[in-house]
Amino acid sequence: MTTSDHDLLDWSPEAVVFDCDGTLMDSERHWQEARSRAFREHGLQPPPGFAEQALGLHYEDCGRLMAQSVHKPELTEDLTAALLDHFLALVTDEPVTMPGAVRLVRLLSGRLPLAVASNCPRVVVEGSLERAGLLAHFQHLVVPDTGDRVRPKPHPDVYAVAARLCGVPPHRVLAVEDSLTGVEAARRASLRVLGVGPRPQGDGATRADAWLPSLDAPELLAWAHALGSPRGPQQL
Repeated sequence: MTTSDHDLLDWSPEAVVFDCDGTLMDSERHWQEARSRAFREHGLQPPPGFAEQALGLHYEDCGRLMAQSVHKPELTEDLTAALLDHFLALVTDEPVTMPGAVRLVRLLSGRLPLAVASNCPRVVVEGSLERAGLLAHFQHLVVPDTGDRVRPKPHPDVYAVAARLCGVPPHRVLAVEDSLTGVEAARRASLRVLGVGPRPQGDGATRADAWLPSLDAPELLAWAHALGSPRGPQQL
């Protein structure tokens, strides 16, 4: 852990907002397969590095990027629809939680408000969390709507709305994210951010306040245990 990692885990937030895909639920592999199937059914191949470009994007933005990446903007609607159809078919088969997700959420549940801020359709988020036994732990679930009032990440909207629904000033809320798209959204909403998963190359990891390899990192679980205890992390 770096010094900044320790600094964040010495802090006690007043609410925690989790991303869903790749943070709580191991669904990024389903998005990857859905993208591959959508490309294949149109006789196309994704360009090198496309998976990294697509990480964390709203599915409509991803469909648009898919069409642009193969220089066929006229296929935007078709690729977007195919992407969502394939993903829904895959994700409903076997939702899997990320390592440490269930334990961490249960440790935090009841100690402070919890919310989910996701780029996924609501039906996917609710269904995945329900089957994983996690949905009841969250007081609020925020996803982009069909208009422009709540825009997808990297816009800050989902995190700003989640903080407001929790009744907590944004700077007192911790966001938990696995993608730089989500980190950017949370930062723009003035939340502090814990990144989880493989540390991004270059200076990407420094865009979060701290970065840990997974939700089952011992220091993170110890921090969650301490929250709300007489000797818990200090309030700032």
